[in-house]
Amino acid sequence: MNPDIIIAPVITEKSAANAQKGVYTFKVDKKATKTQIKKTIEEAFGVHVVKINTLLTKPKDRRVGRYTGKTKVYKKAIVTLMNGETIDM
Repeated sequence: MNPDIIIAPVITEKSAANAQKGVYTFKVDKKATKTQIKKTIEEAFGVHVVKINTLLTKPKDRRVGRYTGKTKVYKKAIVTLMNGETIDM
């Protein structure tokens, strides 16, 4: 298990609503595969993962004064757990 795979949980209104259904969202390393993510989450939290969807976020424009920059691109993993299992955030 590589502890550097999971960077942080993604905490938004949508992810909080999905957590009620047993679906959790994590920011993960860009080079991590679905099997590596599954193994890391199962060992770290002691749960059974049913399904994993991954995506790379798109950069968005953000303005500070007259300078326009871009947000960083990161990989997001949406993890579905077995029925009845939860992760305490």
